[in-house]
Amino acid sequence: MKKSLFFAFMSVVLSVSAQTERPFQVKGVFKKLGFPVQKVYLSYRAGDKNVTDSVEPKDGVYVFSGNLAEPVLGFLRVKYLPDADGKPVKMVSSRDFTRVFLSAGTTSVSSVDSFSNTTIKGSKANDDFTKLEAALKTVNAQMREVSAEYSKAAAAKDEAARKAAEDKLDALDKESRLVYKAYVKNNLTSPVAVYAISQYAGWDINADEVEPLFNQLPAASRGLPTARLLQEQIGIAKKTGIGREAMDFTQNDTLGVPVSLSSFRGRYLLVDFWASWCGPCRRENPNVVKAFQAFRDKGFHILGVSLDRPDAKDKWLKAIHDDNLTWTHVSDLKYWQNAVAQQYGIQAIPQNLLLDPQGKIIAKNLNGEQLQAKLAEIFKP
Repeated sequence: MKKSLFFAFMSVVLSVSAQTERPFQVKGVFKKLGFPVQKVYLSYRAGDKNVTDSVEPKDGVYVFSGNLAEPVLGFLRVKYLPDADGKPVKMVSSRDFTRVFLSAGTTSVSSVDSFSNTTIKGSKANDDFTKLEAALKTVNAQMREVSAEYSKAAAAKDEAARKAAEDKLDALDKESRLVYKAYVKNNLTSPVAVYAISQYAGWDINADEVEPLFNQLPAASRGLPTARLLQEQIGIAKKTGIGREAMDFTQNDTLGVPVSLSSFRGRYLLVDFWASWCGPCRRENPNVVKAFQAFRDKGFHILGVSLDRPDAKDKWLKAIHDDNLTWTHVSDLKYWQNAVAQQYGIQAIPQNLLLDPQGKIIAKNLNGEQLQAKLAEIFKP
């Protein structure tokens, strides 16, 4: 996943019947954490819902319970009582946070000295997840180091260093995807195989690569909610691959006038998915402006599709003005539920598609100087 992207999963409604759900329980115990504990939180996704539960532990013991239709990754974190001065104890992810792969039955969690120093027993799903994490240990450590470099460069507004770190993260992401792919191929019946293949697929799914691997999963695994969602996303990816004709759509512009994609036939068109709230989008906008100014008189246009929130039309319009985005803009102001974003399977922004005058997709996700280079190739004398 390109680290220049603001990443978010769309809310997708999945019909999971109560009959397919099975009860789970997490029994936890901790000691010597260094601070008195106020609450323990467990977060996970069940069907179409993000679930966050909390309990007040007693004598270092806590219990969570619920129902699951499939094994899912859960996140445990601890919240401490305020210190002697009444100030909250700041959460430190390396100390106060751990992950557990939840599955039907009882999982035991034991933490000593810190909440991240945890032993987990009773869950084959978590045992398999631990093996997967071991395979990813080196690349994840490198990602943490480079992420720190990226944050430092961004804070210093050192664009050269930030871009260098971003390129390193992209390379490491590709490396991690190969680990996920290998894990799935060697562990098709694992309870975390669907999770691993979803990580391999990423936000910009290559259907030619992902679908054959997905089809190797057992039928029971392919029927799980997360797998059904991935299958839908693969289907969309097959419709939006390079060489396919872009699906038509109509959405209102800034004045409420309907604009159709097909109305731009005859010109090269960049369909640009973005939002005013998306920092990486705003940082990328100057590159898009340069490309537009250089090639707009040669038959190139841009159609911006905004994923702004329902109550943020003024912020959308201000961003258009502030960033000098002097091309066509549309949005239904439905955030991640934007109809066009869902139609095109957009899970991260910024993203873009470059269409030829016949409406065929000829390139995807051109950023930085890539867009200008591609247009220069198209419009070369």
